[in-house]
Order: sequence, then structure tokens, then C-alpha cells
Amino acid sequence: MIDPIAKFPLVISTWSFGMPANEAAWQVLSTGGSALDAVEAGITYCEEDPTVDSVGWGGLPDAAGEVTLDAAIMDHQGRCGAVGCLHRVRNAIKVARLVMEKTRHVMLVGEPATQFAFDHGMQQTNLLSPQAGRKFDDWRLNREADPEVGHDTIGMIAIDAAGRIAVGCSTSGIAFKHPGRVGDSPIIGAGLYVSPGIGAAVATGTGEEMMKVCGSYAIVDGMRRGLEPREAIAEVLMEIRRRHEGRADADVSFLALRMDGTYAGLTLRAKTDFQYAVITPAQKKLVNAAALAR
Repeated sequence: MIDPIAKFPLVISTWSFGMPANEAAWQVLSTGGSALDAVEAGITYCEEDPTVDSVGWGGLPDAAGEVTLDAAIMDHQGRCGAVGCLHRVRNAIKVARLVMEKTRHVMLVGEPATQFAFDHGMQQTNLLSPQAGRKFDDWRLNREADPEVGHDTIGMIAIDAAGRIAVGCSTSGIAFKHPGRVGDSPIIGAGLYVSPGIGAAVATGTGEEMMKVCGSYAIVDGMRRGLEPREAIAEVLMEIRRRHEGRADADVSFLALRMDGTYAGLTLRAKTDFQYAVITPAQKKLVNAAALAR
């Protein structure tokens, strides 16, 4: 899809809870701010929302009852930073940006990442919200009967008025995951990717599937080869489906944004409830993403 009236600035993010995050990002973009600042601001807003049970404060814990966070951020120059299995720090996206800007590394994980955040002024906090705590107690009592819990991630891509692009992703990971599990969100090329001058992609769903195919990188590379954003996503989804021996249903969805403002969202979910949020100078809307043809 492309906005025919006005393209830039533009911000796009996963799920309906991406709309208030987009609005926070838009406050930056509409006043001439950078895409990188906008992505950080928008994702931070989502991380602070206790009603979103897969991101930041409000995120559901692991099987031991502890909330751990993963996040990554990447800019128009290809600079990137990430954190995995972050403890006791609410705004993982800010820590990911600190890794990008304050170290010569791409990723920090676990307690050293948490200490790094404290050393750079981040506040220690309890991440387990009352709502998430109650859901954990229910799961612990009924874990034998409960089906696998679904998973949603905040992924956001923005292009600012100067034509700079940035992408970010933040999550508390799969609910009640094995302690120490890290998904695709902080993995550059799996959960998110930017190619300068080409565009960006971001993922949501079961991270193990994205990691197996380097999903976001593959989508951006598809756009580099001349595919439309929707075609590039479809190519990757078909590869995931092939690896599942043709079974169509998997919790995998992607967004892609090309540098000219063309964007797309596509999913493998059989229950086609994947929505994404878009704001441009001309409109603000939630889009019901199509599913890859069976």
C-alpha cells in the first residue's frame, strides 16, 4: 500500500496497540524530529502501557515468574543495538539504543546488560505488573490444560521528513517461556532489519520461526532485488510454510516499508487478526493484514 496524497513522515507498527505508540512517535516526527527518536519514543510508550501483556511493564513472565525483556533498534546508516534477557529495567528499547551509541558492540544480554543499563542511569523497577502476576498464577495452576499462549510484539518502522528510516522492536517474549529464552526481536536480521536506501522490515509472532529464515533481512533483500514489499514478505512466508511441510498456520507476521513509502503487512496466522497501525500526514488508520494465500 502507498498513501497517494502525502508520504512523509510516516510511521507503521504492529498490532492495534501500535496506534497509541504511533501517536507518540508522530509527536516527534511532526515537529521535524528524527525517525530514530520517533521509534524510541513510540516503543517506549508501549513499554509503559500495563495493558499490553507482551511488551515492557505488563509483559507476561517466564516459567519461573520473572519478566525479562528483549529489544533492538537500527537506524538509516545501519547502526544497531540490542539487549536480550534484560532484567528489572522497563524501557528495553532505550537500553538497546544505549548499546548502539555507547559501546562498540551490537548486543548485551542478561545481568551484564541490566548492570549496563543501571550504569547509564536507567532505574531499577519491578517488571511484573499486578495483571501479569495474576495471569502467571492462573497459568501455574492450570499449565497442564492450557494451550500455548499467543505472542504479540511491538515492532515499529518510521521515515522522517528528511527521508531517514529507523526500525525498532521490543518484547517480553513468549509468555511463560523457559527461563533464559531469547526470541527474534533483538536479533538483527531476524526480528528487524534496515538496508540503507532500500527499506526496513520487522516481525511479530513466534521468534524461532523468524530466526530460522533470517526473516527480516530476507524481506529487505527481496526489496533490494526489486520485489514489492508484499511480494518480499510473501516469499519469506512461503519459505516458512515450506519448512512446516506445507502447513499453512503459524504465528508469523511481518511489516515491510520501502524508502519510497510503499508498505505492506502479511501474516501466516490462520486466524487473520493481525492488524497494523499507520500514520502519515494524510491519515491515521488500522489495517487488517491479509493472510498468505493457502
